[in-house]
Amino acid sequence: MIMPLVPKPSVLVPDAAGVPAPLPEGVCRVTPAALGAERLLQRECTLTAAGKVPVAAFDFDGTCIRGNSPVLLVRYLARHRMLKPSVVARILGWAACYKARLPQNESWVRGLVFRAFAGRPVADVNGFLRDFYDQYIDGRFRPDAEAAMRAHEEEGHAVVCVSATFEPIIAAAMERHPIQYAIATRMKVDFQGNYTDQVEGEPIEGPAKVAVLTAFCNERFGEGKWELAWAYGDHHSDRSLLAAATHPCAVTPDRPLTRTANAEGYDILEW
Repeated sequence: MIMPLVPKPSVLVPDAAGVPAPLPEGVCRVTPAALGAERLLQRECTLTAAGKVPVAAFDFDGTCIRGNSPVLLVRYLARHRMLKPSVVARILGWAACYKARLPQNESWVRGLVFRAFAGRPVADVNGFLRDFYDQYIDGRFRPDAEAAMRAHEEEGHAVVCVSATFEPIIAAAMERHPIQYAIATRMKVDFQGNYTDQVEGEPIEGPAKVAVLTAFCNERFGEGKWELAWAYGDHHSDRSLLAAATHPCAVTPDRPLTRTANAEGYDILEW
């Protein structure tokens, strides 16, 4: 079990089932679909000439951080025998198919990872993942990502992180970095307030990122009152998100996304 680096106060945040789930202080659920960081929401957004809120959307894994947080989590869980070897083998098989760009069930693999936490209280798991973030992920946060977020915030843009990783990990990142809003994969909670190994809705992956970002911004800012001005992504699965933005930015892109970026004239950033 990971021990906290420093004690952190929390606020009780009802999840979709109405079960209180402590998250870092200042991070709260601002819509049914997304989290907001209250400490960063005092600044008014600067509207565009068309009177719209400019949104800067960031992928998380590989874009904001070096590496992939779910992969790092699986390695930790396997090393500490919190996942059965048979489950780890199935996850590795899924990863090999994913690397080969074969169609995969995103919900299924996230359920496998969360078997380590199924049946455990939400508060305990959220705390575990927050401490895991502090010790194993935050040091991987890219300085250039921090600078870009900070610049967007100072210009009055809405900074939104749209990620397939688990919500408590993103909540921890919001405590440390200028992420104003976040949409991430949420796991279902049972009637006793314990996590299950089932995904709530859909994993925030591929074209789903555009769909959930659109739904969130329509709810938060009003339909037709916002625009996706910037989008940052590193992986070919981020193509849909980048294609929807006025200013798409490919961050240290993989080969397929590099080809797309060159063909479409996207900015290529080496972070």
